[in-house]
Amino acid sequence: MITKKKNQLKDIQITSEFWNQYRELIVKEVLPYQWEVMNDSADISITHEPGGNEEHQEHSHAIQNLEIAAGLKEGRHNGYTFQDTDVYKWLEAAAYSLTYHPDQELRTITDRLIDLIAQAQEEDGYLVSFFQIEAPDRKFARLKQSHELYTMGHYIEAAVAYFEVTGNQKALSIAVKMADCMLEHFGEGADQIPGYDGHPEIELALARLYELTEESNYLDLAHFFINQRGQDDFFDRQIAADGIDRDVIDGMRNFPLSYYQAAEPVRQQETAEGHAVRVVYLCTGMAQVARLTGDESLLETCRRFWNNIVHQKMYITGGIGSTNVGESFTGNYDLPNDTMYGETCASVGMAFFAREMLKLETKGEYADVLEKQLFNGIISGISLDGTHFFYVNPLQADPDISTHNPSRNHVLTQRAEWFGCACCPSNVARLVASVDQYIYAVKEDVILSHQFISNQATFENGLTVQQESNFPWEGTINYKLENTSEETCTFGIRIPQWSQKNARLSINGELQDYQLNDGFVYLEATPGITSIELLLDMSIKKYQSNTNVVYNFGKVAIQRGPLVYCLEEVDQEKSVWKYCLASDEQLDYRFESELLGGLGVIYAAAKTPKEKSDHSLYHEYTPMEWIDTQIKLIPYYAWANREEGNMAVWLDREKN
Repeated sequence: MITKKKNQLKDIQITSEFWNQYRELIVKEVLPYQWEVMNDSADISITHEPGGNEEHQEHSHAIQNLEIAAGLKEGRHNGYTFQDTDVYKWLEAAAYSLTYHPDQELRTITDRLIDLIAQAQEEDGYLVSFFQIEAPDRKFARLKQSHELYTMGHYIEAAVAYFEVTGNQKALSIAVKMADCMLEHFGEGADQIPGYDGHPEIELALARLYELTEESNYLDLAHFFINQRGQDDFFDRQIAADGIDRDVIDGMRNFPLSYYQAAEPVRQQETAEGHAVRVVYLCTGMAQVARLTGDESLLETCRRFWNNIVHQKMYITGGIGSTNVGESFTGNYDLPNDTMYGETCASVGMAFFAREMLKLETKGEYADVLEKQLFNGIISGISLDGTHFFYVNPLQADPDISTHNPSRNHVLTQRAEWFGCACCPSNVARLVASVDQYIYAVKEDVILSHQFISNQATFENGLTVQQESNFPWEGTINYKLENTSEETCTFGIRIPQWSQKNARLSINGELQDYQLNDGFVYLEATPGITSIELLLDMSIKKYQSNTNVVYNFGKVAIQRGPLVYCLEEVDQEKSVWKYCLASDEQLDYRFESELLGGLGVIYAAAKTPKEKSDHSLYHEYTPMEWIDTQIKLIPYYAWANREEGNMAVWLDREKN
């Protein structure tokens, strides 16, 4: 029997009011709601997947599919080939929630779910309900579309989390059988498949399983899948053998190989291309394997992908994926605000990638991007009541345009109750429930505090850290370090890029001069107690895009601390595009405790055009008459939680 391994971080408890609101929301609203949806007992409307696939269904059927595969019910499979993953990501979120909110009723449900999954799994370890029910003769036969390894990878991730939290051996045994099934079927042997899944994910899952079990074959298989990607015409050969007209997901056959990150070997790929979620899941797996194997060329590939995404293809909110066609990246600096995709899952995947890169290299930029995702790109995907979700996260939206313009109807202006392709709701849940794992990084004898989320943490080296703040609303971060060992250890604190010009640091009450090393300041935690006060610059800042971003030329975005702000119609007298920021730049921050559960808002001096009596569509140019006014901005993550209306992040600025 495998026993739980200790981590260098022994224990952590989140004390942040901001994040505990979300974590309690996961426990009290999100998990029960999603469980009802997956059991088809919730009275909801399911929205079709907004990337262009019009397949629609009345219910999730996710649990029912597993029951049919287990022989407990009769019927056809419903939903996508990867419908099982909704269940697995929910299970992973539930596991994390049990660490901070023990719940015997939930534990009973999850243990019974593990029993069901075990019953559904075949003797050789295979488990994908679609193929077991509908196409048992086509297992692993059409990997470009099938999502089989992707699906089992999500279970492996859930099993690792569930075992680490509960010690449930059956959960882990299912995952081990899955991985052993893949070892049997994939490789370069005479009777093996020399290929990989069209949707990367199994790579990161196998790396996680290796770190738990220390079974090197799992890490080797992850490395194999990465190395095989893009080497030859594997996908085409499989489809020819399976039958070219036997698609398992309509519309996917004609996407180029770059969509699957398979146009060439990954080490030869210069830019992030194709489906954004696939890219960042692959990057996460590559970063893990690079760290665990010491593969330097793979690390260099990760750096290359990172630099292209972050410096040329990422929105100011952290969103990635510029087009709904294939939910994909496009060209460098092509960042439209109103037709963009910015899938919630892509922001979750980018957070995964950032965390893994931070394990590899101590660079503040990785933590800066992680912060951007946590406070903007990810939580924008879930409503403040926990029962409505965004798949697409635009930076400019108008309900009338989305309703009447087919090229923009993927941009919702109200969160949906559920999706036919429901990858995002459970992905947000598992990230928020595990946010305690995104605060520190431990490297040999150095402990890095890279996220300002109040907590109490204990490390194996005898250091206890108490971090207190009212972040993201206030920028005073207080640390109390208690070192109970006899040895000094190094403690690193990130200074965010948005505060590096004006941050102040005091140790034991004395103001310090400090030097930054790749975004971090380091100090020695000597035996005993050390008190640290970090004062971050929370002034309101205006950002502009690189001039190559045509959509934002002459516009500015407003940010305070880690939060990007937006203009929402409900707070204004007119539509949001009828305002421009006044050149005198009067910006006023206030915390409004009664608004949307309590949040900081920004009031700005603005100008709006005097409405003309001539309502002709076009007329000869005459200078605009401007009226002084004031606008109100709210954090981007909180938009679309009130009445429906238009919204914009990038604002025009009065010309001097």
